[in-house]
Amino acid sequence: MMQHYLQTKEEYKDCILFYRLGDFYEMFFEDAKTVSKELELTLTGKSCGLEERAPMCGVPFHAADGYINRLVKKGYKVAICEQVEDPKLAKGIVKREVIRVVTPGTNIDMQSLDEAKNNYLMCIVYIGDKYGIATTDVTTGDFFVTEVDSERKLLDELNRFSPTEIICNEPFYMSGVNIDDMKERMGIAVSALDSWYFGDDLAKETLLSHFHVQSLEGLGLMDYDCGVIASAALLKYLYETQKNTLSNILELRPYSIGKYMIIDSSSRRNLELVETMREKQKRGSLLWVLDKTKTAMGARLLRSYVEQPLIDKTEILKRQELITNLNDQEITREELREYLGPIYDLERLITRITYQTANPRDMIAFCNSLEMLPPIKTLLEDLKGELATGIREHFDCLEDLCALLKSSINDDPPISVRDGNIIKTGYNEEVDRLRNASTDGKKWLADLEGKEREKTGIKNLRIKYNKVFGYYLEVTNSFKDQVPDYYVRKQTLTNAERYITPELKELEDTILGSQDRLVELEYDLFRQIRDTIADNVARIQATARAVAQIDVFVSLALVAGQNNYCKPKINESGVIDIKGGRHPVVEKMIVNDMFIDNDTYLDNHNNRISIITGPNMAGKSTYMRQSALIVLMAQIGSFVPAESANIGIVDRIFTRVGASDDLASGQSTFMVEMNEVANILRNATANSLLILDEIGRGTSTFDGLSIAWAVVEYISNPKLLGAKTLFATHYHELTELEGKLNSVNNYCIAVKEKGDDIVFLRKIVKGGADKSYGIQVAKLAGIPELVINRAKDIVNQLSANDITETVKNISVEGQASGKKKKPHLDEVDLTQMSLFDTVKDDDIIQELRDVDISHMTPMDALNKLYELQNKVKNRW
Repeated sequence: MMQHYLQTKEEYKDCILFYRLGDFYEMFFEDAKTVSKELELTLTGKSCGLEERAPMCGVPFHAADGYINRLVKKGYKVAICEQVEDPKLAKGIVKREVIRVVTPGTNIDMQSLDEAKNNYLMCIVYIGDKYGIATTDVTTGDFFVTEVDSERKLLDELNRFSPTEIICNEPFYMSGVNIDDMKERMGIAVSALDSWYFGDDLAKETLLSHFHVQSLEGLGLMDYDCGVIASAALLKYLYETQKNTLSNILELRPYSIGKYMIIDSSSRRNLELVETMREKQKRGSLLWVLDKTKTAMGARLLRSYVEQPLIDKTEILKRQELITNLNDQEITREELREYLGPIYDLERLITRITYQTANPRDMIAFCNSLEMLPPIKTLLEDLKGELATGIREHFDCLEDLCALLKSSINDDPPISVRDGNIIKTGYNEEVDRLRNASTDGKKWLADLEGKEREKTGIKNLRIKYNKVFGYYLEVTNSFKDQVPDYYVRKQTLTNAERYITPELKELEDTILGSQDRLVELEYDLFRQIRDTIADNVARIQATARAVAQIDVFVSLALVAGQNNYCKPKINESGVIDIKGGRHPVVEKMIVNDMFIDNDTYLDNHNNRISIITGPNMAGKSTYMRQSALIVLMAQIGSFVPAESANIGIVDRIFTRVGASDDLASGQSTFMVEMNEVANILRNATANSLLILDEIGRGTSTFDGLSIAWAVVEYISNPKLLGAKTLFATHYHELTELEGKLNSVNNYCIAVKEKGDDIVFLRKIVKGGADKSYGIQVAKLAGIPELVINRAKDIVNQLSANDITETVKNISVEGQASGKKKKPHLDEVDLTQMSLFDTVKDDDIIQELRDVDISHMTPMDALNKLYELQNKVKNRW
């Protein structure tokens, strides 16, 4: 046995080998030490012919899934070596084989997976400066392929799918991509496969054979050279690990990366699309607001919609049409929700069925789900539009499969397929006979006994039983002469004879072997039923996708109705016009305060860049994020939180909001910030939307202001970039760019002053802020009064330094036109300076009171009016 173990381990060197011994899976040598440490199991030993006992640990076979899942989550691969013959029938060592290898990307255990999230396995092939990317979720049968030509685009695809495991060719390790970052920061298990997986001939043969086509054109792969190799290598890896035909993977979907909006990892994190930045929880994310789905399939599909917004106007409008239709028919929408509720995860159930791991209770869950399909199909008839029609066409009610399951599987079966009591009475005559044999055996024996007495006339004839001879007919010596010829003598006693008849022998076999045969027969019938269901995998997957789609749109319609969302207009002219926009998450989290809505207007001409100034805590970041989220929601096809919205399609959304040290790679906060800005400036296009918050804060004031100024100039230049941008800053000096750059406009957060205190009005208004209100914010935060008073003294001294004119005289080309000497950093801190005199409502009112109109000439009055108006506009 140990020799066989070592031979098997040699074939699966990179796996922990779970070796079946009786009622346990055992691990030996280094595997035992690893598992003992990782799972905190007792490490024992076994004598196996070596000088020292072999280290050993084990787990009960019936509880193995939990232990395997824990190891897989830690990044290990587990090979399951099972007994493949009945130990009672085995001659010599029981035959064992590896029946499956479980890896992070191939785990199909529904208990260990997040039902609302796909579990993707990705294969990356690097050939000739090009990356072929194939991605699959074996639990659902989804299979995608594409190609990219840069590391940045590769990382975009990684962020899009977030795989749990990557397999690759050896050259990928030499491509310059940070593999350690994938493993450590992204938590992805990465491993290289042998070179034979990536042969051209094998790739073509594998794909044509699996998908039953004559050429790669039939798969749409003629333009995907690297993609073909990646797809085939992924399939070969699955064949090797899953040990089956992968019959649930029926379709390979090539896609172009230009089909969806691209959102990089920092933007996904900053916008909190599917999880919050700090707690990594769904609650508080955009997905949390939108997800009112009733099925696991719908939850996964909605997540993919959020992570992959569309850029095709026609497809967006199709989704909008269906949401509108559902909101117009609220009764139909609510009835659909009721019928969707009981539906289990059809996609993952059919995978378990095709992999022959589904148990009887899985089949009942599957059957109960199918019962909900006919009423849903009926309700779909009420919905109009192209998308609704497409869903109906792919919606198969699967009545034949439902009828089969309802007639065959007990309503409350055991979990194990070997425990019996799986098949319903009336489905199979032999099952009924064997089941009756185990319960009605005594009656049958009594009936036979009575019949034989009557036939032979032997009044004291008895049917008896013992463990040695089994069942027999006992006749006393006084009636021996009346024993018929078909009685076969079995044993002679002093005063009686014991006989057997063919009928009694058959009855004995039926009664004594009925339970074992019943369990075996029920198991065989269950497998036949399971195989019949598996033969219909294409129908079931199509229906599951249709159910997921309708679930998503019912959810989006419900959220739109409950939260007073509007249907946005979609344009391709680049205009983003949002009236009364709200942050979809923040407005749901506010308890005792009403969310203040705001407008946003951007276009490709004179309103390309908005410079937003105002104090911390006033709502700049919330405002910018909400604008990005409204655009993103619109391109999902969803309604949006606004009074009205006209959304120009963007190809990418970039956000740079906050930063922190990356000590592991030796990068400061400022370096992280600059890396993100560099990524944006190099990869954004004129059709992108940029959300930039506090560029240049991580360095000295003059350097930071200079960088922020130059970035705005670069973005505003249509020959260099020309992207639509919301740019929040504490550098009020940047408001000088309005008027110098045609595409730049100033906005600020309205603030009301009450003496030394301030009130945030959270309203975006035209114009620039006059100061940061940093001391007031510090006071609100609870800074000691002594510190606050000292800060006021210092800021008054610093404000005496005149830097305003220097900033005003900077040309847009970046050279100072004035001759005034630039203040030294030791003399003045720009973060404390303001371009403008502080303007308070009370100051203006008092000045109006002091004006003596009777002694002013008409020209003096006009000049005074002009002066006061400029003060109100914060332009003095």
